[in-house]
Amino acid sequence: MGPEGPAHTQIGQRMRALVHHRAGRHMLRMDDVPVPEPGPSQALVQVVAFSFNFGEVAFRTPELPDGTIPGWDAAGVVVTPAADGSGPVSGARVVTFGWAGAWAEFRAVDTDELAVVPDGVDLGSTAALPVAGVTALQAVRRLGPILGGRVLVTGASGGVGRYAVQLAHLAGAEVVASVGSPERGEGLLALGATEVVVGPHTMRGRVDGVVDNVGGRQLAEAYQRLSSGGVVVAVGMASKEPTTIDFEQARIAHDRGRIETFNISVPLGGDLRYLVRLAEQGRLEIPVGLRAGWQSYEEAADRLLSRQVPGKAVLDVRESD
Repeated sequence: MGPEGPAHTQIGQRMRALVHHRAGRHMLRMDDVPVPEPGPSQALVQVVAFSFNFGEVAFRTPELPDGTIPGWDAAGVVVTPAADGSGPVSGARVVTFGWAGAWAEFRAVDTDELAVVPDGVDLGSTAALPVAGVTALQAVRRLGPILGGRVLVTGASGGVGRYAVQLAHLAGAEVVASVGSPERGEGLLALGATEVVVGPHTMRGRVDGVVDNVGGRQLAEAYQRLSSGGVVVAVGMASKEPTTIDFEQARIAHDRGRIETFNISVPLGGDLRYLVRLAEQGRLEIPVGLRAGWQSYEEAADRLLSRQVPGKAVLDVRESD
């Protein structure tokens, strides 16, 4: 954060933010807006970095009022602690989550949606943890006991996918990582994958569980690879395609188990603390595939949407210590 520590700010001051603007590229533009006023159980955080998630960039809502500050994930330093005493003190390094407000110099965040980041962990990179990391963690939990089992992760080269590969491996599973091309599979074996395949249709044998980030045809193919009693956790729709499954054919051929839709469970504070601890211990790699200043938001969004980012995109708002 630098020798001066967190900046002092007063409510009523203004800040720079990346705001929703329907006429802008990706419906975004830089603007000056008021610094948010935190509620009693919220901390005011000076943002060091935030991350782009595929879903919040690819599935923007045009009807959002112009001037709204989007963004789920950000890391920074507490400027004003929560008035009710529920969160960390001023100067604490934190990673935060909320359904809006991350893409700015300051954000007000509920104290049960943040985790303190130890000095040994790069603060800016933890902005890549909240939605993608916790989604992967909760999805892998939904598979049930997987020690000694075999798990397929589709879209394994993306942010959620790279976390899911690592977490399923840590849980004791043999992990099959499915990617869109051989190039997208680079680095996945080092993260714990036993094998890397280009699409579920190319893999051999069956699996006990699936974390699907792609949807469409790949979800149907992954379901056909499921063992009896297994579960597919349908996390994402990166393909932007609907899924058609012939359940009667599956029933006649073999009982394929079940498909569960996934929605992240909040608050995220507890899961964030667990993931930060794994990162501090060197057991979880935070997969940042693009890191740049936030002035480069248009290029970052372009690269994310065109599948040129292996993992997560993190944009620095200010220099961290």
